[in-house]
Amino acid sequence: MANTYCTATSTGKGFITHRDGQMFNISGHAGDVWAIENNNHGISWINRITGTVKIKADAQAIVDTKMEELQVIYDAESEQYKTDHPRPEKYILP
Repeated sequence: MANTYCTATSTGKGFITHRDGQMFNISGHAGDVWAIENNNHGISWINRITGTVKIKADAQAIVDTKMEELQVIYDAESEQYKTDHPRPEKYILP
């Protein structure tokens, strides 16, 4: 399954509807990046929420940058916090 990538800020209720979930696969990622199943319904969703389409390399760079920011914040936390929470790790978009 191929994905299309976009950036968009969730507006809360109705941003992703139950029907959306039935019509295409979607996953949210760090940095307001979304991976959407590349079909007509997914593309229509991007247009509906006024998303900005990104190529995978650009979407990955946004995710990587956000994860690096989260790692810096984590590294500044107390040892107790680190004991209770895992360190954010970079990952590859689907």
